[in-house]
Amino acid sequence: MSVSEQQTGRLYGVGLGPGDPALMTLRAVEVIAGADVVAYHSARHGRSIARSIAAEHLRADHIEEALVYPVTTETTDHPGGYRGAMEDFYTEAAARLAVHLDAGRTVAVLAEGDPLFYGSYMHMHKRLADRYPTEVIPGVTSVSAAAARLGTPLAEGEEVLTILPGTLPEDELTARLAATDAAVVMKLGRTFPAVRRAFEASGRLPEARYVERATMAGERLGELAETDADSVPYFAVAVLPSRIDARPERAPGDGEVAVVGTGPAGPLWLTPETRGALAAADDLVGYTTYLDRVPVRPGQIRHGSDNKVESERAEFALDLARRGRRVAVVSGGDPGVFAMATAVLEVAAQEEYADVPVRVLPGVTAANAAAARAGAPLGHDYATVSLSDRLKPWEVIAGRLRAAASADLVLALYNPGSRSRTWQVGKARDLLLEHRSPDTPVVIGRDVGGPAESVRTVRLADLDPAEVDMRTILIVGSSQTRWERRGDGRHIVWTPRRYPED
Repeated sequence: MSVSEQQTGRLYGVGLGPGDPALMTLRAVEVIAGADVVAYHSARHGRSIARSIAAEHLRADHIEEALVYPVTTETTDHPGGYRGAMEDFYTEAAARLAVHLDAGRTVAVLAEGDPLFYGSYMHMHKRLADRYPTEVIPGVTSVSAAAARLGTPLAEGEEVLTILPGTLPEDELTARLAATDAAVVMKLGRTFPAVRRAFEASGRLPEARYVERATMAGERLGELAETDADSVPYFAVAVLPSRIDARPERAPGDGEVAVVGTGPAGPLWLTPETRGALAAADDLVGYTTYLDRVPVRPGQIRHGSDNKVESERAEFALDLARRGRRVAVVSGGDPGVFAMATAVLEVAAQEEYADVPVRVLPGVTAANAAAARAGAPLGHDYATVSLSDRLKPWEVIAGRLRAAASADLVLALYNPGSRSRTWQVGKARDLLLEHRSPDTPVVIGRDVGGPAESVRTVRLADLDPAEVDMRTILIVGSSQTRWERRGDGRHIVWTPRRYPED
């Protein structure tokens, strides 16, 4: 009778919880009691934390399989390096367990925490679960144990909890910590100095807590900022708990203004830095349409206003910051491109606000967003011009259009029209036709990233002002800009990087 026809044993991945044997589930105890073979991982010193947690449930007649890692933190001369050595180890370990399963024995692989959460059991599971009947017994994770021992909510309401391995590159950790509400960073030990720097660079170090060996002998809790790097073991985590109800009282000197760009539309266009600044703010100040893009967070105060009161809005934000509030001034696109950064900095230049810190955080501009949807029309030199004559006379705008057109620059035209400004697009088109071919491609991008997104390309001669409003941006090609219809029927537009010689 072949192996596939005979009765095989059953494989169990048994979650043991974070360390305290009392936190093992009833099902985990039941499975261990009924198993023929108990397997567990350990380093070369032979001591297994998993075995020590389950020790009181092991029988004298259990067959024990110690799966000893060939390498942990030391170097290896394996031709495939660390990864190659571990792959060979997992393959050999799975083969050892398969011998028992083929013989009809039940195998319980012990795993600290949960078997499928950063555990070694999953490497056995991937190699054996498709060949043998398998059951995974979930366990309490170190994340849950750490939050319980700290006695503070980990995540509440609509907060986002992010689980991160400390082995990530430092800049990646920094970005993810800045962007999330709550977080747990695992696998500390040797990674701790880089992890601590990431918390500090993201501005989250004052909130961060430290938990070592949660629920186990030698448990230690504390502030991450005060933890000695030389004392941190692998079985430790850094925790950013829930921000709700945790906003500190601030003194007047603690305030700041961050002018943030939310991109052209919704959350997909936010940078991690912007997400972090929005989450950390005590107050959000901005045009109501842009504030509506930002999720509501308990404890934050939102101050919405009309789109035509930039200076008043900037002064209000700076006054809040002078009283110790952390304020995010919310802008669409990039705050430094025809948006709120200049308005804030103009007011901040007044002597009374000289001591108020102001940061400007970039965002995806409307021009970049529309260009990406169309292809790469901004692939060479280009100029950005606002067609709004509310803050500068039309004669100035016309002069700049002529200069850019005569220089053969691609043009990104912001604020092309509104209900009260209907003639500028036609005037700009006619002016550009004095310098450009009627066949010059013009990208018309409307509500890019939003629910009413429309991006299409027309000839300059066919540009219809009636199709343009304040939610539209225009990108006018140069003499070198190309456009063609792809197989899917969509036009793609690009400006070559190389400009022809005379």
